Amino acid sequence: MINEERLIDLFLSLCNINSPALQEREIVDWVTGYLESQGLEVAEDDAGRRIGGNANNVISWLRGDPSLPKVFLSAHFDTVEPTAGLVIEEVEGVFRSASDTILGADDKGGMAPAIEALLSLKESGKPHGDVALLLSCAEEIGLKGAEALDIQSLGLDFGYVLDTGPPVGSFVTRTATHDKLDVKIVGKPAHAGKDPEHGINAIQVLSEAVHGMRLGRIGPETTANIGLIQGGTAVNVVCPFVTVRAEARSTDVKALEAQIDHMIRQFEEAAAAWGANVEIEHERHYEAYQIPEDSEVVAVAVEASKSLGFDPTLRVTLGGSDANVYNSKQTPCIVMATAMDKIHTHDEQISRQGLIDTARLALKVLEVAAERATRKKLEFV
Repeated sequence: MINEERLIDLFLSLCNINSPALQEREIVDWVTGYLESQGLEVAEDDAGRRIGGNANNVISWLRGDPSLPKVFLSAHFDTVEPTAGLVIEEVEGVFRSASDTILGADDKGGMAPAIEALLSLKESGKPHGDVALLLSCAEEIGLKGAEALDIQSLGLDFGYVLDTGPPVGSFVTRTATHDKLDVKIVGKPAHAGKDPEHGINAIQVLSEAVHGMRLGRIGPETTANIGLIQGGTAVNVVCPFVTVRAEARSTDVKALEAQIDHMIRQFEEAAAAWGANVEIEHERHYEAYQIPEDSEVVAVAVEASKSLGFDPTLRVTLGGSDANVYNSKQTPCIVMATAMDKIHTHDEQISRQGLIDTARLALKVLEVAAERATRKKLEFV
């Protein structure tokens, strides 16, 4: 049984520590001290040095029976925006920010239940294998901490990343591949009043490229977006360059590659038509995963969810998480839903009961993982 008061106090304490990406030192120190005070093994890797941050990933262990599955729970330290000056209010059992910041429930609404699950398992005396707690840095800016984590060396069997929204009891077992485009269109400067005809306006080139570009919802599981545009030097100068950051996502790699090729062609053809130059960098941000329903990581999740009266829906999402990286490193995992809602906005919120339910489910998957392994052993006796 989880300690509800400890869970809520932990969540509020975490939220009150400002932890933007690459600046997580304060929260890493606090969490490390907290875990050590609870009798868990704690270590940091060297991710900060490798990714340009001031903190590292934290790996904490609750040791158990080596003959039982070695399972992990995971969450991330950083928030999508800084939370300095955060004031938290609770209205009718729902926590929100009463200040001009986000709440930070993404992903402290996953971290607090994950930590509480380990502590409750430790106190319960129930059998379990080694359980790892993986707390990553710099997730919000490209899964950088997870990329730097040497997860293969931990010898984990499978795990759960607590980093998506409700309903609690559901799980993400299939995600998209995500590609990024960094584009620079180089036109030609000229005085906008004296001789604009001698210039090539990069904004016009971009306008033509975007005019015929497929963006938004391309198909049921394919999307594309241009999210950031910067450029120009002065109002009285024909715009000599613009930089563009774009993306596309799809659960179908062929559909994704077709969309990316289409976007690149649009930029190249528009540049050629105007006599401009275009520089394009294409990067695969993360790979899709699809975890079979009959895999042990899913079977454990479904059994645990059902046993608590939840609906163990298996979901598809176009969003990414550390699970994409861990799966690409041959460590099977799925994403466990939490109660965080309206994330990445200043209306972000999470309910007290949702935190409790998430912690109950996180604890239950750890228990069920051991119970299923024990049952299988008995079948062969």
